[in-house]
Amino acid sequence: MPAIDDFLAQVQDQLQQLDAAGLMKRERIISTPQGATVRLADGRELINLCANNYLGLSADAAVVAAAQATLASHGFGLSSVRFICGTQDIHKTLEQRLARFLGTDDAILYAAAFDANGGLFEPLLSEADAVISDALNHASIIDGIRLCKARRLRYEHNDMTDLAAQLQLARSEGARHVLVFSDGAFSMDGTVAQLAEMRRLCDEHGALLAIDDCHATGFMGATGRGSHEHAGLLVDGRSQVDIITGTLGKALGGASGGFTAGPAPVIELLRQRSRPYLFSNTLAPAIVGASIAVLDLLEASTALRDRVHQNTRYFRQAIAEAGFEIKPGEHPIVPIMVYDAVLAQRLAARLLELGIYVVGFFFPVVPRGQARIRVQLSAAHSREQLETAVAAFAQAGRELGLLK
Repeated sequence: MPAIDDFLAQVQDQLQQLDAAGLMKRERIISTPQGATVRLADGRELINLCANNYLGLSADAAVVAAAQATLASHGFGLSSVRFICGTQDIHKTLEQRLARFLGTDDAILYAAAFDANGGLFEPLLSEADAVISDALNHASIIDGIRLCKARRLRYEHNDMTDLAAQLQLARSEGARHVLVFSDGAFSMDGTVAQLAEMRRLCDEHGALLAIDDCHATGFMGATGRGSHEHAGLLVDGRSQVDIITGTLGKALGGASGGFTAGPAPVIELLRQRSRPYLFSNTLAPAIVGASIAVLDLLEASTALRDRVHQNTRYFRQAIAEAGFEIKPGEHPIVPIMVYDAVLAQRLAARLLELGIYVVGFFFPVVPRGQARIRVQLSAAHSREQLETAVAAFAQAGRELGLLK
């Protein structure tokens, strides 16, 4: 048997096992821009509750117009990496704007947020150092840490007592530099990190503090600067978190691209040594131009930020009153707990029939036995749409025996 046939048989067996276990992920095809509603390829119009479109800017007219204008003025792409022939004036402008928005010295753009984390740790840390990571950190953080030679420690999710113990352990083992890294807001649970206490512990043990703020930049905090502002760690416009990674692909327009913001020497070293930055094409100009327009909107008004939190408060209360168990919190991510993977998929399928676009999450995206529907609220949702969604959840829940 040719080697490829044997290999494909093994791959096919893995796919069959996933399908049999009810763990197969199937993509749905939409034929409209991202928004509070979307249309499937078969023509069905659905209320969309599963996008990272927190501020409703993915198809905003001003953002789209900025992308179109930049496409005309700066072209489609740079065809290379930045140190060869790929830096334009707008890229530098966006980096400066992001740094100002977040309260740091400087920022560096990446083609993807995954790359921002993937290219962070190896240039900055060596075998003489230690990195301490939250147990539920995003996969990109885990992969980025694996690429560096630093001693790796982990603390139980959002557990400050365990974090203190790991900090003490790192220091007792003689680590030169210690970096604590956490999601600012966690994508599956909607948990917001206890950054004020983390900052205190890091100061006590002489450690650095860094966060991935992909699910917070633009709408957490009084002016939407992120989870560090939410925690009171943006003082006189300066971030008290040492390094922040983030994305342009969620609240900040929903396209693609990531960034790292922090002290000027850190950002300069990343420009010199961060492999995803050095070996990936420059971020597309249209995304850069649109992202600058998004920052203009956010610096001018908190209206969108305020609206997504109003929608969040309403939905959290209404879905709990309907009888569903949700993870507590204040974030627009609302995990509706089902626990069983197959049942989560059945609930998502029934809601699709009722006109609600949601997705079931299960292992390996979340731990075994923790399957759920993850609802994400947006500033674009109307109260009527959310009321319709809660009613559909209640109907489907009763039909599937999740509610009495």
